[in-house]
Amino acid sequence: MTESPFKLDRRTKIVATLGPSSSDEASIRSLLDAGVSVFRLNFSHGTHEEQKARLDCIRKLEKEVGRPVGILADLQGPKLRIGTFSEDNVHLDVGQTFTLYLDEHRGDSTGVKLPHPEVFAAQKVGEELLVDDGKIRLRITELTSNKMVTEVMVGGIISERKGVNVPGVSLPISPLTKKDRIDLKYALEIGVEWVALSFVQRVEDLIEARELIGGKAGLLAKLEKPSVLDDLENIVKHSDAIMVARGDLGVELPPERVPSIQKRIVQVARSQGKPVIVATQMLESMIHHPIPTRAEASDVATAIYDGVDAVMLSAETAAGSYPEEAVSVMGRIISETESDKNYRQMLQIYPLIGEISDADAIAIAASQIAKDRECVAVVTFTSTGSTALRAARNRGVVPILGLTPSDHVARKLSLVWGVYSIQTKDVASFSEMVGKSVRMAMRKGIAKSGDRIVVTAGVPFGTPGSTNTIRLTKVSENYEKEE
Repeated sequence: MTESPFKLDRRTKIVATLGPSSSDEASIRSLLDAGVSVFRLNFSHGTHEEQKARLDCIRKLEKEVGRPVGILADLQGPKLRIGTFSEDNVHLDVGQTFTLYLDEHRGDSTGVKLPHPEVFAAQKVGEELLVDDGKIRLRITELTSNKMVTEVMVGGIISERKGVNVPGVSLPISPLTKKDRIDLKYALEIGVEWVALSFVQRVEDLIEARELIGGKAGLLAKLEKPSVLDDLENIVKHSDAIMVARGDLGVELPPERVPSIQKRIVQVARSQGKPVIVATQMLESMIHHPIPTRAEASDVATAIYDGVDAVMLSAETAAGSYPEEAVSVMGRIISETESDKNYRQMLQIYPLIGEISDADAIAIAASQIAKDRECVAVVTFTSTGSTALRAARNRGVVPILGLTPSDHVARKLSLVWGVYSIQTKDVASFSEMVGKSVRMAMRKGIAKSGDRIVVTAGVPFGTPGSTNTIRLTKVSENYEKEE
């Protein structure tokens, strides 16, 4: 049997962020070998030239490792920040008055500039503002069009240009800043597979971004604001994938609410067949230490038990001291969790909702046949990725081999649970489809002579979303000799 380039003992994928700790060729190769399926380019940091160099390196190494690798461009989004101080920092005491000014104001212990008129327009007396990821908490006591007087509820050290969160308020701003539009145009030019939209608040944000993307990449919505929960089903519907950005959610929500909200988002995404990533602070202690805490390992396992498509590493691989170790640990947690006998049962907790199409029925049948007949794989032929996504939605017991003539689609599918994608020549007939399925399964070490596989596709071939054919076939060496 040929050695597989895929980590076949894992269905859940790993997304890793590149940065100062992991941008040279040797580091990226070590992360690939450890099991990364998708690399995140964080456009909040670094120049376009640095991002292009990382992408070029990934594309080079992709050929060496023999499997498609996805690239996710993460746009910064609008950042609300306070202005500057006359000193390095000031200390705020609980109960004191601290004023935020829309107009120019050199910061001191009495107040600082907040150059965001949309915040002033959306706020009311009695509401709270969070500064520096919630380390400082302010409650509004007086409000005019250009001045916000607050009482310090949680004090401490505050320094210039710290971020501001506005919990419970949907701000009338686009998630696409001027910088984001420039970054998006560049990311599409260099050829990324996924674009992550930060600070999504409403469906209209996604519609605007989709028009700009123009089908050149998948649209991934980062859910960072609790307000998205009010229209969660529609936001998932208008996205191609979802990211649960727990770090920002946890700033605006009490920490005890984050686990249940994470589960709800994952459930909605899975029920609609949209890939879902759980991100931020997964193995955060590994930024500075070679092993995670037991609590972090349990946290990652919880997301895997929920059936997420991928788990993501941020600073752990971008700026940490142990990027390769972080990926290796993540991979071991995935393998151990997925080998638990309870894992399969927990995957079936979330039923499919809504109307089941003919294509969905074919995918469900393929998964059941693979289980009943002890097949080694489900093989899908897909031009857009929709057939493979349907197969993955069922969370079946065997790997899904996604064959596609498009290298772009193959790379996009590297984010999807249980899918091992291959870019290959298109087929023109049913018999050619079966033969190619067998050959690819054998060459990638997924099947050997005597095994069974299930093949699904849409006929006529090349018609997006037309999955209507299923075939159970036995693997034979004769198929390999045909080509």
